[in-house]
Amino acid sequence: MAHTEGTTLYIKDQQHDDTLQQPPSDPSQASVHTRQRWRIAELENKLMALESGHAVKDRQVNYYMAQGRAFRRVVALFDNIEDLVGENDRRYDVEDEETSVNQDRLQAGYVTLMNTFLWLFQTSSDMDYDDYIRMLKTLRYGADSARGDDTSKLKTLVSKWVNRELKPDPPVDMDDKHTRGFINDACGKLLCPTELDWNNPAVKAGIRDRAEGYIVTDLSFPAYLYEKYAANLDNLEDGLFKGKILIQSYKAVFTSPSSAKDVEGDGDGTDVIENNRRAKKAVSGIKVKKHVAQIIKMDKVTAHSIAYIACQTIVDFLKRPPGQDAQCRVNKLLEWWTRKVFGWSRCADLTDEVRAKMSVNTLARQRA
Repeated sequence: MAHTEGTTLYIKDQQHDDTLQQPPSDPSQASVHTRQRWRIAELENKLMALESGHAVKDRQVNYYMAQGRAFRRVVALFDNIEDLVGENDRRYDVEDEETSVNQDRLQAGYVTLMNTFLWLFQTSSDMDYDDYIRMLKTLRYGADSARGDDTSKLKTLVSKWVNRELKPDPPVDMDDKHTRGFINDACGKLLCPTELDWNNPAVKAGIRDRAEGYIVTDLSFPAYLYEKYAANLDNLEDGLFKGKILIQSYKAVFTSPSSAKDVEGDGDGTDVIENNRRAKKAVSGIKVKKHVAQIIKMDKVTAHSIAYIACQTIVDFLKRPPGQDAQCRVNKLLEWWTRKVFGWSRCADLTDEVRAKMSVNTLARQRA
């Protein structure tokens, strides 16, 4: 009996399924089903379009964030992008007006901005105003977050470098501010104004007590900016901005912390650009993360980028030299930095004599 009932139920279920699969006999009902299917397909297409649009917008935001991270490092230490753009726009509206030093600084920053972010002008020209403002805010957010990240990174790395090279007792603890600064003998040596001798106990005591004649201000160059952390008082420009820790900090920010291990010599054998080109992928096949210099296509050290690593007080020295001779010395210093950071990989570093001997130029002369 139970078997018969089960068979009956199975047959009824099959009949019910067959009924569902059959098209409705009423033409109007068939039309409703067709419209419903069309509506579902339409909604699915709209959903796919929305998801695709969100993906594109997310990629744009990530791109602007990544590009913005270079802004503080190579364009402006403190000014916002909006300020630079605003000053440039103001100059279009006003003709033959005397400008202040601050306005000239903003305009110079705008020129650097356009030369660094070559895509910015065309992209902003194709945007509506609201998207343009959102882009600028995203760039600014990337710029400010990068500065915080760099500060945190260098706090850790510089502590390690000082402990390894100068071996202070007690060692520098990056998490304890009481083991840093002038209270620590090694840090004091690096931060001591070049016109003072840190090895003199009276100087140490005077700086730590902020006694008259020993107050440290931004009018003094700290010793860490100099080669071997010592200045030539008869020629203060000699060795300036060649300090080892300064170079290590620069490379840690712009070309990766691992590259900061190699700062000896004068750039011989160091070809960061070529090494990174060959290291597109690691041995395991994993993509290698791009560093700052690669992201912004930077292959040459600039005055502003050194100022970003050191402090804003050196901008005047590097960017406003008093006269042609001083400018030539600054240019040589920047060439020295480029070799230190990027190696001898740039064609611009070749002299005319060396270029003339290369095969392409030799063939051109032979065919003339």
